[in-house]
Amino acid sequence: MRITRVSAAAALLLAALTACGPTTDTGKNDAAPTAPSAPEASGADTVDAAPADTESSARLPSMVGKGLQSAQEEAQGVGFYHLVSHDALGRGRNQILDRNWKVCAQTPTPGTYATDTEVDFSTVKLEESCPASGDQAEPEEAGSTMPDFVGESVKVARQALDGSTSITVNDVSGQDRMVLVESNWQVCSTDPEAGVALEGQPVRLGAVKFGESC
Repeated sequence: MRITRVSAAAALLLAALTACGPTTDTGKNDAAPTAPSAPEASGADTVDAAPADTESSARLPSMVGKGLQSAQEEAQGVGFYHLVSHDALGRGRNQILDRNWKVCAQTPTPGTYATDTEVDFSTVKLEESCPASGDQAEPEEAGSTMPDFVGESVKVARQALDGSTSITVNDVSGQDRMVLVESNWQVCSTDPEAGVALEGQPVRLGAVKFGESC
C-alpha cells in the first residue's frame, strides 16, 4: 500500500511540472504583419493645386494737365507703380526734376487696368506748350541712309546714328559756343545730306539752341 501511494504522488507531481513548464513554439505565425501607418502630412508640405490669383485692378484717372510729380503720386496712390515718362517734343530730354514737367498725354488712357500695367506720361517743361498733334516721334535708327535730322535735337540725331559713327557738332549761330547739353540744341544742317548712303564716313551737324533761328 505504501508503494502505491508513493507512485501515485510521483505521477501527480510529474503532471504538475509538465503543465507549468515552458513550451517551445515550433509553428509559424499565420497572421499577416501589420504595415506601419503613413504619417499624416503637415500643413507645410501641402501644395495648393490652384494658387489664388493675386492680380488686382484699379481705375487710372486722367493726369493730363497735372505736374509730373503730382501725376506720379496720384497714380501710386491708387496702386500703379510702374511709371515712366518721356519728352513729348521728341528732343530726348530726361525728366530729372519731375516738378519742372507737366503731363500732355498718358498711355494707357483713363480706365480700369491691372495695377501692374506700365503707365507712360508724355511731358513737356512747365513753360512749354504741349504739341498740338501729340507726341513728336523721334527718328528711328539711321540704317544705311542718312535721315533728315533738321529740326531734331542733336541728342536724338546722335542716338539714331550707328554708335561707331564719328560725329562733329558745330554752333552755326556765329557765336562759336560749345554744344554741351545736346538735347537743348536743334540740327540745322547735316553733312552728308539726308538720303545719302552711310558707309562709315564722319558726320557733321550744324546746330543752334532751340528757340533760335538756323
